[in-house]
Amino acid sequence: MKVTYYGHACFSVVVSGKTLLFDPFISGNPLARAIEVKSVPADFILVSHGHDDHVGDTVGIAKRTGALVIANFEVAMWLEKQGAPSVHPLNHGGGFKFDFGRAKLVNAIHSSTMPDGTNGGNAGGFVVESVDGNFYFSGDTALTLDMKLVGEATPLKFAALCIGDNFTMGPDDAVKAAEFVRCREILGVHYDTFPPIKIDHAIAVEKFRAAGKTLHLLRPGDAFDF
Repeated sequence: MKVTYYGHACFSVVVSGKTLLFDPFISGNPLARAIEVKSVPADFILVSHGHDDHVGDTVGIAKRTGALVIANFEVAMWLEKQGAPSVHPLNHGGGFKFDFGRAKLVNAIHSSTMPDGTNGGNAGGFVVESVDGNFYFSGDTALTLDMKLVGEATPLKFAALCIGDNFTMGPDDAVKAAEFVRCREILGVHYDTFPPIKIDHAIAVEKFRAAGKTLHLLRPGDAFDF
């Protein structure tokens, strides 16, 4: 599976010939100024919660590409009102089979308010299952024992885990999360964008290495094959 990192919590994964784009906060990200939003591909856009640094460019990219937006009910309905041409709402514990495979919305512990202050429902993460392999995106979250359910149910090629601390898990809790979901290959997300979430890369990588896992810290625009 080819993964392209666009900065903050935004990345894409190509599965079954479809491009899945997650939490497309690009134009507002000071570390992603080299990324041309109008050139970012998407067949599906998956949004974990309502904060602006995750909703970001969703509507613009969806209008340009015709991508189907997948999110919790409140976020999906809000994005539809903002002009997203096609949405599919999920709620926690529910999944649906799409062209690329199955996406399931799973628990995350985090707040969720839309950019205009309206209710964004409950934040979540996603488990994606496909013929090319399975992966987990934690979304913004604290460490939670619910992650063990992911590891028990689904073998994963990789997991995208927030590691920036302050608003989400930091590296120590993310290592535990990787153990809970039984995954060795970790894509770090939600770090460095703003001063409160800057991390020491070498220390974070070593923490994962000591636990027998590999933490991938990509630069915006970098791609990696899992």
